[in-house]
Order: sequence, then structure tokens, then C-alpha cells
Amino acid sequence: MSLHTKLDTGEMVQFVELLHESLKVRSHFEFLLWSQGNLQQFLPHDIMIAAWGDFSLGLVYFDIVSAIPGIRTGQVHNTNLTPLLKRLFSSWNTHSRAPFTLTMNQGIFEDREFEHDKLDGNFKHMRSAMVHAIKDVRGRHDCLYVLMSSSTTLPPTSRSMLEALLPYIDSSLRQLDHLPEQMPPQPVEEPVFADEDLGSLSTRELEIMEWVRNGKTNFEIGMILDISAFTVKNHLQRIFRKLDVVNRAQAVAKLSKLELNESL
Repeated sequence: MSLHTKLDTGEMVQFVELLHESLKVRSHFEFLLWSQGNLQQFLPHDIMIAAWGDFSLGLVYFDIVSAIPGIRTGQVHNTNLTPLLKRLFSSWNTHSRAPFTLTMNQGIFEDREFEHDKLDGNFKHMRSAMVHAIKDVRGRHDCLYVLMSSSTTLPPTSRSMLEALLPYIDSSLRQLDHLPEQMPPQPVEEPVFADEDLGSLSTRELEIMEWVRNGKTNFEIGMILDISAFTVKNHLQRIFRKLDVVNRAQAVAKLSKLELNESL
């Protein structure tokens, strides 16, 4: 059944207005007002968690949107929330990347699965959640959205509504600046040596090439190694000169060939 058959004429008008309102969001406060306003009619929830990054590596950042006092992005430590977000993202992948719902009796907030005591008490009052994500193939930063509710009863249209509205939620948040607490710590810059010695690759250069093989961007490699993307770029330029290649693909191929010859 398509979405429009589940809404009457008045609801369709409100639904379209909601979409247009999302395009006007320009600040975190405006997003809070929008999410706590007309969005509640179609996606009722108490806490929204928007998370992005590399879930396989645990490099996850998040934004918490809620009118509940004490539930703010800067008041929840990353290491306390990341295990739950990684588990939910994995579940989304196993659910054919389709929206799904969870309730308390399915163990979403069981102490044995999630360290309850490390979060604000208001999280313990949540009894259900709607979960969906967006696979960012080009940017390689997947986005997970978790809408938590203190109610155990979710509207029957929850999944279809979340699927229809998530692109607008995601687009609105992508237009907002990061909050100070969402910014990664300033990476430690590594010295990049001059070109007089173009011998074998250093341990760091081999480490960078291993992540290049895994398809990571300069920004992602910098996050993993705690150095800046600019430093990664400088290392790669040095690697290219050492291997006498001009791009990443050639560098991977040349290094693989050298490793094969060395193993013979």
C-alpha cells in the first residue's frame, strides 16, 4: 500500500507542508522546533539520535535532538552511546537496509547489551525505537537515525513514514554546522620529511597504504591515524614518488607487485 493511501486529504496537506518546512531549517534550534512540531504528528518520538561516520571502525559522531531536559548532544559521552549505535546499524544492514522498530521486550535497552548506568536516566524511560539509515556511497559516511519513544505502542505507519521522511530529516541536518562537541579533536601533525631519501616505504607509509587498499579517503585515514588529511596527502605524494606512480590505484598495484616479488 502506497503512503498516500494511508493519509486523508487534510493529512496529505499537512504532510506536504511539513516537507516544505524542512527546507527552511537553518539552525539547530529551528530543527528542534520542526522536529517537536508537525513532525510529531507523523513520527511521534521523545528523542532523536542522528549518527554518522564509519560504524565498522567505531568512528561515530552524533547529534541528539530532544525537548527532554538533560538530553543534549554535549551531555552524552561518545563512548557510552557508540556501542548501541553500532549494534543498531548492524541490525539495519541485516534487515535488508529497511526501517524497523524495536521495543523493550526485544532487548534494545537491556543492561547486558547496553551499559544503561552510563547514560542519563531519561534514556532508561525509552520503551521503543524506530530505526533507519542512509548509505552514503559517495561520501562513505553512513547516517543512522534512531527515534526513541517512552511509549511501547508505535503507529502502524511508523516504518513507511520514517522511510518517506528520513531524506528530509537528513537533508535538514546536513545543512547545519557541527556543534563544538561534535568536532573531532585537533589531530597531531606529523613531520613530513624532505625528498632526498626515496628508499623503501616507512612503517607509517605502509600503514597508510594498507588503508588506501581498504578504500579509505584521506579524511578517513587521518581520523583513524589521528593525523590531518593534509598530512595524509603529503605522505601519499611521497609514496607516489618512491614507487614512481601517479595515483592511488597505481600505488596499490605497484606495492602489491613488490610484496609478491619479495615473498618469492
